[in-house]
Amino acid sequence: MTTSSTNIDYNAPYARPVREGNWFKRSEAWLDERGKGAWIAAMVLGFIFVWPVGLALLAYMIWSKRMFSGNCASKRHHSRHTMRAAMSSSGNSAFDAYKADTLSRLEEEQSNFEEFLKRLRDAKDKAEFDQFMEDRAERSVVDDAADEPDTKPAK
Repeated sequence: MTTSSTNIDYNAPYARPVREGNWFKRSEAWLDERGKGAWIAAMVLGFIFVWPVGLALLAYMIWSKRMFSGNCASKRHHSRHTMRAAMSSSGNSAFDAYKADTLSRLEEEQSNFEEFLKRLRDAKDKAEFDQFMEDRAERSVVDDAADEPDTKPAK
């Protein structure tokens, strides 16, 4: 009885783990995948065990804007990777034309939506400022009325 064997290419790219960059880049990518909480946990552990490491992590987080940014670096990393993959050619010219058209339409919709949000914020700011000015005018009228002495002619 013969056994069937499959040909496995052990040199294929999927057969080896991807290890791009040095240990620092791999550590940074690993923490980025887990979000801001992982960075903070690493910093706290650095302060607990070896305080210069915690200080260095804090400085790096501030310098790289990981500490104060609203978006996680993982979102930036994934968006860069997605854009790179989206811009590569699939080999099918009809699909590539459709993809380019769809991406340009989505970019236009995104910019329109961001403009809408800016106008909405501006309108809200203007309404709040107008309300502040009305309140201020009312207070000054009340203060002026309180400051005026009641003068009645003497008889």
